[in-house]
Amino acid sequence: MPSAPLDSAPLDSVPLASVLFVCVHNAGRSQMAAGFLQHLAGDRVEVRSAGSIPGDRVNPAAVEAMREAGIDISAARPKVLTPEAVQASDYVITMGCGDACPVFPGKTYLDWALDDPAGQGVEAVRPIRDEIGVRVAALIAEITEITEIAEITDTDAAPRA
Repeated sequence: MPSAPLDSAPLDSVPLASVLFVCVHNAGRSQMAAGFLQHLAGDRVEVRSAGSIPGDRVNPAAVEAMREAGIDISAARPKVLTPEAVQASDYVITMGCGDACPVFPGKTYLDWALDDPAGQGVEAVRPIRDEIGVRVAALIAEITEITEIAEITDTDAAPRA
């Protein structure tokens, strides 16, 4: 029995989309969003996060708030935003970096206006965490719906026997 080619992975193992979350320091909002998306979508979505001026470490209050939600982001490290990361992503979601994000055609850009948790305690970070969780769940629904529509369209466009 011949083996399948390496590039013919099952559809359920291929990510539906790639998402890049961007905030200035990549230490709070974008890390929480990446944590939620990874937790909720698993391997169905490729998750990245970056910052225009990355901090030295992830905000401890963000780590604690996410731990309370059952998500561990303690191993995450701030990363610098690069044009390559933007270009490799289907969705680019900014959270306060403004014009620092490069723009490429064919990407979906969203701006989530969220308070910056920098310098705040866990009590102030919880509502920010909760808002991010709601937005990430809506994003997953959008990605899933768009993928289902594309699959239906592709099936309808296929030649009939």
